Amino acid sequence: MYLHIGSKQNIRRRDIIGIFDADRTTTSSITRKYLAASERRGLVSSAVEEIPKSFVLYRDRASKKYRIVFSQLSTAALYGRMSGGEDDGTMG
Repeated sequence: MYLHIGSKQNIRRRDIIGIFDADRTTTSSITRKYLAASERRGLVSSAVEEIPKSFVLYRDRASKKYRIVFSQLSTAALYGRMSGGEDDGTMG
């Protein structure tokens, strides 16, 4: 099964390590350093043109590397989709 994270991008559910709120987690210097290092290595992409609400950490099956993709969807909406709930952000 796949999780649609926006802008026609899907991630295999079993490859997802975590879904994170962009506002809350980027206040940590450790998270900011990890995101900056990942971006320098070309491991960060975006499924959004606006300010992202969340990001997904997952393992890319082809390269075996951990990647990050930013999404315009909230963590609640993504968790709702993961649990089979409605796409309106409710928890399944």
